[in-house]
Amino acid sequence: MSKFQFKQFTIAQDRCAMKIGTDGVLLGAWAPIENNPFSILDIGAGTGVVALMLAQRSNAQQIDALEIDEEAYEQSVDNFENSPWSDRLFCFHAGLDEFVEEPEDEYDLIVSNPPFYSEDYKSENEQRDLARFTDAMPFEDLIEAAALLLSENGIFCVIIPYKEEIHFIGLAKEYELYPLKITRVKGTPTTEIKRSLLAFGRNENNIVATDELIIETSRHNYTAEYIALTKDFYLKM
Repeated sequence: MSKFQFKQFTIAQDRCAMKIGTDGVLLGAWAPIENNPFSILDIGAGTGVVALMLAQRSNAQQIDALEIDEEAYEQSVDNFENSPWSDRLFCFHAGLDEFVEEPEDEYDLIVSNPPFYSEDYKSENEQRDLARFTDAMPFEDLIEAAALLLSENGIFCVIIPYKEEIHFIGLAKEYELYPLKITRVKGTPTTEIKRSLLAFGRNENNIVATDELIIETSRHNYTAEYIALTKDFYLKM
């Protein structure tokens, strides 16, 4: 599928190694915006879907995205320009290390669907593999950048494999970022937890809101919670 149609925007993804997936959509729909962010940063934009979802959900005036892969960067730019919010969206073609060298702005919301390496994962497509491998963006680099770029009351959100949750929260604590909200995601009621959606802030005394999200009860029978989360985006919800 070279194009993916959402209710208010379309994503072209023919040049992206990482196609639209549930992880990105979950992050874009779930990331808390109660702090009415003025500025948002999406680290590792891919197709740009998370930034576009946040443009739809929020009134943020500055939505920046960062993408190191040239093809994905160009695709993101096109998707931003063809969206209703092109005046608020901007993509940088840079790696995280370059971007944080001279930080010009603080962000009220930072989101990332970081590439992660799963042991059983190795495809014939090197570009796609690079997009998947954590060594393209180690968790510690991501957390350090978020700590540097986050505004005082800002929120930092990621979606990661559940098995990495404790490790990631521990690393974040070293950079004085503390969990605010944790949602653990299961495909069906009987499968094990697969993903963790994590939101962090700078206040150590947060009461952490923890819940579980089940995507479907059986094939294509989506739960009320998942429908409520994604119905503003998916055409068929």
